[in-house]
Amino acid sequence: MTLPLSGSRPSRPARSQHVFEVVRTERLTPHLVRVVLGGAAFDAFVGEADPGKLATTDKYVKLLMAKPGLDLQPPYDLDALRAELPPEDVPVRRTYTVRDLDREAKTLTIDFVVHGDEGIAGPWAAAAQPGDLLALSGPGGMYAPVDDPGVEHLLIGDDSALPAVAAGLAGMVAEARGLVLIEVGGAADELELEHPAGVEVRWVHRGSAVAGEPLVEAVRALPEPGGRVQVFAHGERTAMKGVRAVLQGWGLTREEFSLSAYWALGRAEDTFQAEKRLPVGDLFA
Repeated sequence: MTLPLSGSRPSRPARSQHVFEVVRTERLTPHLVRVVLGGAAFDAFVGEADPGKLATTDKYVKLLMAKPGLDLQPPYDLDALRAELPPEDVPVRRTYTVRDLDREAKTLTIDFVVHGDEGIAGPWAAAAQPGDLLALSGPGGMYAPVDDPGVEHLLIGDDSALPAVAAGLAGMVAEARGLVLIEVGGAADELELEHPAGVEVRWVHRGSAVAGEPLVEAVRALPEPGGRVQVFAHGERTAMKGVRAVLQGWGLTREEFSLSAYWALGRAEDTFQAEKRLPVGDLFA
């Protein structure tokens, strides 16, 4: 998914822009907003999607978002806009997990972490109204919980990974066993999650601590798994490096866990994405 730092870039087909309409929104917690999308774009989105990607529980889409106040409406002619606008005013892409895809209702649900006016996607979600338009492309995805009841599941994440964790739990067989560790700000940010009876959901409260540190400490305190395990660990970049060290200390191989950084503390989204091409962005460096 990364591009070379310099030189000629390989050509790639332009991403399809599927323009969805906001159906409804819901404030799930003080910092989590659910946006349900629908409209005529649903059939084309599903029809063009790779069935394997669509079947993953961590499937994600690329949202194409315009800067507020410019009155730009999707779909966007990005080449024309790049020629007309300064770089900071061209619509940007943001990656979000699909919380739910309802084929019968023809809706796609995305949960957004919101912290005031920080960023572009969160404020958009907080202010979204039915009928608002949102262009997106995708999906991608790599993880789905195995159906083998003999495998123990370990899901690790923070607020940003909560939609993927919830979708993973919903995709497990009833006999599944395991543990979920989720770091959130506090008790008000906890969310009721449906999960198999054999999977424990454990909330880790961040409080005034540095984001990610309480989660890493909680993982370090876990006993080493005694049998087969499948791990899904996604969240803040430095925290995921700490989690990776624990997992590899247990002797797990990279094939036994899905590990990814969704964001990095102190980094704007565009800087974070650019750093994926540098050593600082390599979780296995």
